[in-house]
Amino acid sequence: MNLSTKFWRDRRVLVTGATGLVGTWTVKRLIESGADVVALVRDWVPYSEFVRGALAERCSMVRGDLCDMNLLERTLGEYEIRTVLHLAAQSQVGVASKTPISTFETNVAGTWRLLEACRRTPSVEQIVVASSDKAYGDQVTLPYDESFPLKGKAPYDASKACAALVSFSYSSTFQLPVCVTMCGNFYGPGDINWKRIVPGTIRSVLRGDRPIIRSNGKFIRDYFYVKDGAAAYCLLAEKMAELPAIHGQSFNFSNENPCTVLDLVRDILRLMGREDLEPITQNQAANEIVHQYLSAKKAREVLGWKPIWDLETALKETVAWYESLLR
Repeated sequence: MNLSTKFWRDRRVLVTGATGLVGTWTVKRLIESGADVVALVRDWVPYSEFVRGALAERCSMVRGDLCDMNLLERTLGEYEIRTVLHLAAQSQVGVASKTPISTFETNVAGTWRLLEACRRTPSVEQIVVASSDKAYGDQVTLPYDESFPLKGKAPYDASKACAALVSFSYSSTFQLPVCVTMCGNFYGPGDINWKRIVPGTIRSVLRGDRPIIRSNGKFIRDYFYVKDGAAAYCLLAEKMAELPAIHGQSFNFSNENPCTVLDLVRDILRLMGREDLEPITQNQAANEIVHQYLSAKKAREVLGWKPIWDLETALKETVAWYESLLR
């Protein structure tokens, strides 16, 4: 899915969480489309694709914390930002359960501080806020669509639900041009959080070890390729300019091909030629929803969106990236 070069050319875009998995590929896609990217960076991660891909040399970089209101206002104003892609978050379910306060500070307070800074900055025309499928909580009906209530209970789930609700509030109360995205579990090149199932499995295989699954392997999830996520966020921003009526709405993005954790691991083992490495299931997952996946019907029909990569191709690209990193 190609972005509109005319729309993005020389457009000042702020990307929060620019060094993260999704942020990195979003920055790369924007730069390739001609945008003038300003990246908000808190931590410098040497092995991130943002650093390895030399993206820092191709965009303006602001060092600081999302919760620094003065920094946000200065950045938006001095750089005359027109489009904001808010991807920064504490994104780990396990970490959120251990450190809920810092998670709420980043995911909730960070979001309302950014939105308030945007409200005070006349140049801002579009704001895309990345929430998560976890914001829906545990629902009886599957797949989840955008009409479902947000009822996340665990700290991470609740934080993403709150961020979405705050975004809707700023849209309805102050007519701020905000849309919210809900995506599943991201994977792809550049993810160096080894506790996640895809990078953890690939690293284990490269070491000749049996991969470890924290759950019983039967949890069903959406696994969403990071490059598809980057394309979706950018497309949504474009459509917000074209279709003002969608402001204040949420959009699910999914390849609509859910699978169990165990099936995903076995796909990776097959692609790497190591089906002899039988996965170890620990059955220790806590505060996680058993079955969760999304309908992307609204994004398909309203935005004309569809995923670019299929699972097989995306996993091959992902495995190749880790092989180049770790071998």
